[in-house]
Amino acid sequence: MATIAPPDPASLPARHRLTVDDFHRMGEAGILGPDARAELIDGEVFDMSPIGRLHAALVARLAAAFHESLGRSHLVWTQNPLRLGPMSELQPDLALLVPRDDFYLDREPSPADVRLVVEVADTSLAHDLAVKAPLSLAAGIPEIWVIDATTRRTHRFEAGAASVQPGPTLILPDEPLRFSLFHASLAELLPPSAGTAT
Repeated sequence: MATIAPPDPASLPARHRLTVDDFHRMGEAGILGPDARAELIDGEVFDMSPIGRLHAALVARLAAAFHESLGRSHLVWTQNPLRLGPMSELQPDLALLVPRDDFYLDREPSPADVRLVVEVADTSLAHDLAVKAPLSLAAGIPEIWVIDATTRRTHRFEAGAASVQPGPTLILPDEPLRFSLFHASLAELLPPSAGTAT
């Protein structure tokens, strides 16, 4: 039986990857509409899932809990752009940044300014776990939480933890999430309502 050799990479059509600056120019030119929810990952534009009620409630409750427990020791950055490098810009649900008096008006936050990224995922869980969390770790972000909105299980990634275990730590809804002075479980923060899955 004959086998087909893989194509020579030089014979394939050229792919044009975008920089973050190109991505911003697309928004300014109206190519990406004002309500577009998109992220740039390694030079490619990815549409983001619409935000449902459970997702929104979890993000809002976590943001309030971070404000209550951390005060001004960290800036809670909610669904704002975060440039990871020249080819990637994400829009995490929450990030905890080193505080600045100008609230990053004079410059964008860089990975060095980030202490924690939190993604609340429903339909995007596999993408967040396989693509966005590793990309953020590789950029130098020390800790990422990916929360499965339906089960309220948290996948906790830590920089340098790969030598200890092969993947993220799984934190169940009734187990505490800890970051600096923040200490709470998702079951305490936002118990499931009658209309949501546990």
